[in-house]
Amino acid sequence: MREIPISDAQQRMRGGLDNDSVLQYQSSSMSELSDLDRQIEQLRRCEIIKESEVKSLCAKAREILVEESNVQRVDSPVTVCGDIHGQFYDLNELFKVGGDVPDTNYLFMGDFVDRGFYSVETFLLLLALKVRYPDRITLIRGNHESRQITQVYGFYDECLRKYGSITVWRYCTEIFDYLSLSAIIDGKIFCVHGGLSPSIQTLDQIRSIDRKQEVPHDGPMCDLLWSDPEDMQGWGVSPRGAGYLFGSDVVAQFNAANDIDLICRAHQLVMEGYKWHFNETVLTVWSAPNYCYRCGNVAAILELDEHLQRDFTIFEAAPQESRGIPSKKPQPDYFL
Repeated sequence: MREIPISDAQQRMRGGLDNDSVLQYQSSSMSELSDLDRQIEQLRRCEIIKESEVKSLCAKAREILVEESNVQRVDSPVTVCGDIHGQFYDLNELFKVGGDVPDTNYLFMGDFVDRGFYSVETFLLLLALKVRYPDRITLIRGNHESRQITQVYGFYDECLRKYGSITVWRYCTEIFDYLSLSAIIDGKIFCVHGGLSPSIQTLDQIRSIDRKQEVPHDGPMCDLLWSDPEDMQGWGVSPRGAGYLFGSDVVAQFNAANDIDLICRAHQLVMEGYKWHFNETVLTVWSAPNYCYRCGNVAAILELDEHLQRDFTIFEAAPQESRGIPSKKPQPDYFL
């Protein structure tokens, strides 16, 4: 298991080290681990960490994420999760049914923030777990991991309310730019937040995208985060105003060209937690139960064993007594 990255100063110390230097290096590394473990425990209690700690956490996360591919390789067994949307106490339920990091290997398919009341705690906990256990949790970008979208749907206002400035929002949105655009499990299951793009026929074309930017209004990067499957042939105009609708023939061509068996994605509310499309060649997974605290849906996670055998776990929203919902109403009714 890979350990958290060490600082540049510690890197320079490698080479001919005397005993005192070794002890200092070990002490420094242990101190970083101790701080990170304390922050994780604090975030697990749904308590925010200090602004200076967010800055440091994001710097460490950037060192890890910059090394990841646009199509990040993930090995099975792995548990695949859909949208979370700041529903912190329901993320706790997910970990209860799916297992904690690092015991379970997780892949989250984006939309960590907005709409729920605890986007700050949700994203920072997932990011801290990524830094602490980089090989046991993979985070890919959703359409809500965007400066523009978060200014409308809650994350920006939440950062301002909880920290008194937008500095933490700036730190987090910079990290959004470093998140992978997709993942491939054992070379066979392609995971992406939204779907396909008419500009993309191969995984190598995704690998060549410059992802370190705000989500564009159109083009292949936008499409990966915004598109939806639809019972049709070819491509259609998306009612979302971004991305495309794509049909079963498009999926068949893409899967054949890339030798993959399944496209796994999130992005759309599914009342039953998951939904198959096109003869089980596309799967939607939704992991935010009782979405926006009123939709009444259940949530699901997809557990894949070492042979890619599938097992769905369905879970409901956290009990009312286990959560503290503030009086502020959730964001407007527009399903992104």
